[in-house]
Amino acid sequence: MIPSELRKRVRELIEPSVRRLGFDLVAVEWVGDTRGPILRVSIDHPQGIRAKDCAEVTHYISPVLDEADPIESAYTLEVSSPGIDRPVERLSDFERFRGKRARIRLEEGHPRRRFSGVLSGVDGDEVLVEVDGAVHRIRHETIDRAHLVLDIDEYAKLAEVLHDDE
Repeated sequence: MIPSELRKRVRELIEPSVRRLGFDLVAVEWVGDTRGPILRVSIDHPQGIRAKDCAEVTHYISPVLDEADPIESAYTLEVSSPGIDRPVERLSDFERFRGKRARIRLEEGHPRRRFSGVLSGVDGDEVLVEVDGAVHRIRHETIDRAHLVLDIDEYAKLAEVLHDDE
């Protein structure tokens, strides 16, 4: 299964449990590092995320993943807050973070795979990003990974706004 399909399948499996616990499922990422494959799940909550929240979500989603078995190989499950490099996955989040700087990487096979610019919203199933004065239209389904690029002050302001909105 290719990473984008895997992330979508995992989201479908665990999002009901994450929501039932009162959290927002921000992102599902499949990454590799020196320790091996990692399934990274980012969650958020109006009052922020604590270590015990991550442990609680891990406790509830691990059996769901074990039963459905969408990942054939061994992997490490990490549950965390989105952090300063907040991942952006859902179309609604690309719209929500309009005006914020972001980095976007497309799946392999595209002439240009990387975009670094300001999110300009969404049009149908396309994400709009302004790079050097030109607006690029990117089909949402072709995005491999995207995250906000924030400095510490922007991150603090965004955290206040997100937690006030929810």
